[in-house]
Amino acid sequence: MSRLTTSLFLSGALVLGATSAHAALPDVATLYKNPQCGCCDAYARHLEELGVDVTIIDDVELGDIKHQAGVPYGLGSCHTIEMGEYWIEGHVPMEALQALFEQQPDIDGIGLAGMPIGTPGMPGPQEEPYEVYSFTDQQDEPFMTLAP
Repeated sequence: MSRLTTSLFLSGALVLGATSAHAALPDVATLYKNPQCGCCDAYARHLEELGVDVTIIDDVELGDIKHQAGVPYGLGSCHTIEMGEYWIEGHVPMEALQALFEQQPDIDGIGLAGMPIGTPGMPGPQEEPYEVYSFTDQQDEPFMTLAP
């Protein structure tokens, strides 16, 4: 194989690899939030930049949505997203979302408690590891840790 052919082959493989990582995300999502929360809107814009069509609903009781989703008590955040067959709680980084949709585990969803700095929608640098959890029926387990 010539160098040019090898380079073209590797370039094509890289492009396909990058495309498949984003292809794992569903095309649509519904984000439930408080009407005054701007960081939730920023998270929605981040998803839209990745090609996800996001519907924002800000006139619903968030506690009811979190209960319906199965989010464990005390591990909530400012918004809850319904995406594909899963629920996403809070400012979950894209690496965790991509892992979720590539692995497709038998869980209700994943979340990141609070509003950690450096996550999509929250400005600033990542200051500590993000402990992303999975949940089913209000019970949580570790999903992945994302180091700074």
